[in-house]
Amino acid sequence: MEHHASIMSDWVLLGLIAALVMLLLLTVFGFAVYSGLFTEVVVSAGSPPVSNITLAYKFRVGPYGESGQLFTDGCSISSKLCSIGVYYDNPHTVPPEKCRFAIGRILSEGDAKPSEEQIKRFQKYGFKIFSFPAPSHVVMATFPFTTPLSIHLAVNRVHPALDIYIKERKLCAHPRIEIYKEDRIYFVCPLARQGDFYVPEMKELERKSRAAAAEAEDAQTDITGADTMSETSSISIEATTDSRDTSVATSILLPFPASRGREEADNRSEHSYSESGASGSSFEELDLEVTGDGEGAQGLLPEVGYTGNQEVTDKWTKEPIAAERGEE
Repeated sequence: MEHHASIMSDWVLLGLIAALVMLLLLTVFGFAVYSGLFTEVVVSAGSPPVSNITLAYKFRVGPYGESGQLFTDGCSISSKLCSIGVYYDNPHTVPPEKCRFAIGRILSEGDAKPSEEQIKRFQKYGFKIFSFPAPSHVVMATFPFTTPLSIHLAVNRVHPALDIYIKERKLCAHPRIEIYKEDRIYFVCPLARQGDFYVPEMKELERKSRAAAAEAEDAQTDITGADTMSETSSISIEATTDSRDTSVATSILLPFPASRGREEADNRSEHSYSESGASGSSFEELDLEVTGDGEGAQGLLPEVGYTGNQEVTDKWTKEPIAAERGEE
């Protein structure tokens, strides 16, 4: 009898453990559902959900996974403000250590202005102040922001949906902006004036990148011009030799001294060489002009987004900066 009671108690204990495990699994599943596990991601293009904003931010170059600490830094200064993240590079094609992003808090929106106290408080902890205009047209999506798990679900579900939408329609939409506002995460990709959403540090990096590319292009052009000059010179020398031989033969047949024939041949050869040199210079100058135009065209073509038959690009953000166009 005692043995039978012991067996029953064991079964009851196992039943309780199984029930607790089931409850735990149901709780985890319910938490995931509440966080947005089955939320449908709808991507659309139109007017933005936010207007012009002023933000306090920190700029970093490195893996996007390091952005979490910057979000924490901003929240520790003021927990009531909305968070914002601006991601400039495509992490699928750009090495993690080269990805560029800015993380911060929105100090004001619309006609409102941030208080001096807020600005000084954020600046004290290394944040910088910048303003974004209200984008005219954007590609956007939203996702519930109910738990910390919502962030991970949103990153893994919304960004692929944005990639597909932009690729299918061959749009140039960048950078990727995430705004954490109340119980929603807004994903915004400007379709115009993208340079207005480049913080000063990003503009400086882009300027240096273009300058380095221009120097490399100039160096390549110089090498190409030298090779062209060398080839042209070789042709000129051959032509000179032929002309000298012809002059010597002519001097035998014609009633002119051989010396005069050689002088004329030398004069013709020198003239021919200078023409060749001039031709080489002309081609070199033409290469430089084309290179200059090519660089300008390259700057105007977005290396980010999907345009034409372009499949995947290295960056979401290589669009030239509107402000810089005015400066230049």
